[in-house]
Amino acid sequence: MPWFKKTRKPMAAPAGEKASRVPEGLWVKCPDCAQIIYNKDLTTNLNVCPKCAHHFRINATERLRMLLDGEWVEHDKDLVSTDPLKFTDTKPYKARLKASIESTGLKDAIIVASGAIDGQPAIVASMEYGFIGGSMGVVVGEKITRAIERAIDLRQPVIIVSCSGGARMMEGALSLMQMAKICGALARLDRARLPYISILTDPTTGGVTASFAMLGDLNIAEPKALIGFAGPRVIEQTIRQTLPEGFQRSEFLMEKGMVDLVVDRREMKAIVANALRFMGTARPAAAAAMAGVEPAVPIVVTEPASQA
Repeated sequence: MPWFKKTRKPMAAPAGEKASRVPEGLWVKCPDCAQIIYNKDLTTNLNVCPKCAHHFRINATERLRMLLDGEWVEHDKDLVSTDPLKFTDTKPYKARLKASIESTGLKDAIIVASGAIDGQPAIVASMEYGFIGGSMGVVVGEKITRAIERAIDLRQPVIIVSCSGGARMMEGALSLMQMAKICGALARLDRARLPYISILTDPTTGGVTASFAMLGDLNIAEPKALIGFAGPRVIEQTIRQTLPEGFQRSEFLMEKGMVDLVVDRREMKAIVANALRFMGTARPAAAAAMAGVEPAVPIVVTEPASQA
């Protein structure tokens, strides 16, 4: 029996035995440059990496806070999706809706609000990727359509911030019908001579890209955002060819003429405000005359006083 044998102690305690004194969530690692960023500094920089300008995803509320001046008024916030097809995959669609409502605090994948952008009134619709991948169902289509109709009545421009995986297949053909519905509303907005600015963020894919996201009078994208219909892997498997570098990214689409501008998030509000000033809004009577419809605001004509 070795009475004088030394007991060896480990140089460092195994992981998990000693709790870390550093609170969780204080630091974020950039996926592009591996820079460690203090969370508050990242928030102050609008969730853009200060070293490589990687754009982290942000939610719909943060997007509205970034674009609008001060407070805004939310519209149609109580609209909720139903389950018309009684759809079930790995779990029921109703369960997915309930889980998304609890995790995001929203009733569906979009927030529609009216406010001002650098003093200019506007209607802004911002999509929430955290709600079933920002998918476009009946409620999303209805809220965007109502937003456009409200903009026509108020003679205000429309800004839609897209962040979506496409149409919501749990609602089947009803979700696909929203593509035509929103496009029809945008056609009426165009006839009323009112601006529509589309902001495309990472990711914007599927039926959203195939409809309203690419129909803006001005299409603006954030840097390196994934924008397309089908995914690159699906396209490669279909055409059996290697895709070019940067395929379906913002810069590639701008080079091919599909996107007008690629704008850093920190400059987005100023660029949108300048674009709205440039586009302007036509006077109600003039716009109605150009569109060939009755003016929304009645024109009162006073007869000259009769001469004696």
